[in-house]
Amino acid sequence: MSLFRDDGIVLRTQRLGEADRIITLLTRGHGRVRAVARGVRRTKSKFGARLEPFSHVDVQFFARGSELVGRGLPLCTQSETIAPYGGGIVTDYARYTAGTAMLETAERFTDHEGEPAVQQYLLLVGGLRTLARGEHAPHLVLDAFLLRSLAVNGYAPSFGDCAKCGIPGPNRFFSMASGGVVCGDCRVPGSVVPSPRALELLGALLTGDWETADACEPRYVREGSGLVSAYLHWHLERGLRSLRYVEQ
Repeated sequence: MSLFRDDGIVLRTQRLGEADRIITLLTRGHGRVRAVARGVRRTKSKFGARLEPFSHVDVQFFARGSELVGRGLPLCTQSETIAPYGGGIVTDYARYTAGTAMLETAERFTDHEGEPAVQQYLLLVGGLRTLARGEHAPHLVLDAFLLRSLAVNGYAPSFGDCAKCGIPGPNRFFSMASGGVVCGDCRVPGSVVPSPRALELLGALLTGDWETADACEPRYVREGSGLVSAYLHWHLERGLRSLRYVEQ
């Protein structure tokens, strides 16, 4: 029997029995972890209120053997709140739907339980913090998170130089299969021709240029979101269920 301590973001919860839950977290040191939290659905449980989606928590686990992720699910025996991001997210529909898509994305990019994914974890913490504070429009925060999640997992799109031959931009065509914008010589069937402003917006979101992103016109924001969704779908091989509820 071993004790483990880590901090993480609650991604989702599932009912188990009459009063328990299975909690899925993205942790700093152990990647995605599923654990059983006993008695958290009881009315008087203060412990359960800390283990809701969007919560940033410091958690103690009790596991059989020397590894946290093994043959059985560990027990979540203690939890302390680091930051209750849910309070600033669940009361606003646009923030809530964007946040839900962020949680689903983080879970999809961490397929293997117990494998550290520190960059994805830090990206999720920063994204939820920004979303909860209302510093930028929720759909812009979501698109920035999706693009950066793709980047840290090896699928960074190019919005300037040609993704195939590297010729300097601007380039007109955008190809999901090629990894972003391509020049006329590298154009492949299925390429689209987005507006230069939409490509500029996506480049700004990827690099953190919020001044440019916040000033972008709504029509280019919608166009950019469509490209991000299609690019994410291409690399995940299936779309996110929660994206259909996101307001643009």
